[in-house]
Amino acid sequence: MNLEEINMSSILFLDIETVPIVPLYEELDDDLQKMWDRKSGYFRKEDQTAEDAFERAGIYAEFGKIICISVGVIHYKGNEMHFRLKSFAGEDEKELLTEFNEMLDKRYSGKDNYLCAHNGKEFDFPYIARRSIINGVPLPVPLQIAGKKPWEILHLDTMELWKFGDYKSFTSLALLSKILNIPSPKDDIDGSEVAHVFYVDNDLPRIVKYCEKDVLTVAQIFMRFRGLPLILAENISRAE
Repeated sequence: MNLEEINMSSILFLDIETVPIVPLYEELDDDLQKMWDRKSGYFRKEDQTAEDAFERAGIYAEFGKIICISVGVIHYKGNEMHFRLKSFAGEDEKELLTEFNEMLDKRYSGKDNYLCAHNGKEFDFPYIARRSIINGVPLPVPLQIAGKKPWEILHLDTMELWKFGDYKSFTSLALLSKILNIPSPKDDIDGSEVAHVFYVDNDLPRIVKYCEKDVLTVAQIFMRFRGLPLILAENISRAE
């Protein structure tokens, strides 16, 4: 894949925010508690209980849910590059997934359309697909990858691009934006605080704002990979 040949306006940049499926471990039914006990046993510390580790449940599609999907697209006014943001957010995961998936099918199912996220191939894309199946929401064409050849899957991943074939390390969005001199998206909250802001503070708009900052950062990082100037602040807008 040659990045130089990709039409910038054909890329949908995205990011998702997830939380545990329920606010507290004890709200899981007995079967899911046992399954979380087993699952968390692979990563929790010796002094941690399964309940202590439940704050990490949002990372796993089997024990978490999506509360926000933010997307961004590049468009041009004359020769000037602009960026428009939109979010699908709410407590009803099935509703937001339905709206998002229908948008993907309508606007981004062509052979020249790409999805782009940071660590998207390991997290965002499969998470959306898994939660869609769990909710009984039809998978959109861009996420139907079974049986496809690698070059037929039009997914871009800024973390993968940064690795340049080195698969031994993980580079966070915050670190990559820092070293590339891009304004940090983590100037308010970070991923570890999203569940608290959602369940305790009941402040979904704050999470949406945070998610949209991540999307913009992914786009700015991609601009660096293409050797293009960053998108100007005055050229960033939100679609209602």
